[in-house]
Amino acid sequence: MTKILVVDDEMDVQPLFEQRFRREIKNGEIEFEFAYSGEAALSCMEKYLHEAILILSDINMPGMSGLQLLEHIKLKNHTPPPVVMMITAYGDSDNYNKAMELGADDFLTKPVDFAALKNKIKLLGT
Repeated sequence: MTKILVVDDEMDVQPLFEQRFRREIKNGEIEFEFAYSGEAALSCMEKYLHEAILILSDINMPGMSGLQLLEHIKLKNHTPPPVVMMITAYGDSDNYNKAMELGADDFLTKPVDFAALKNKIKLLGT
């Protein structure tokens, strides 16, 4: 089972992901956890002993930004480290370059292309 932590300050991401991955969730292929801030994501990771193999994080959030969260995750040196994909509504090169510099594994723009995301997740499971 692929465990995924979705980090976004917008509350509507949870029903959206649950709808788009309904079949995979029902079949026990994917399990989602949702955190609505960078700080909550860190608490969630500690609570679940870093079981998430994939973290999808929004970049622009109040408090701890997605880039600060990414930096924190990559500095902790989890074994194995989770794959971190950054998500932003802004396709600007500054955020992209900073995310890659901090160790992001991939970069997605909103609205999320769920078909492409599903393919990326399948590749993680192989």
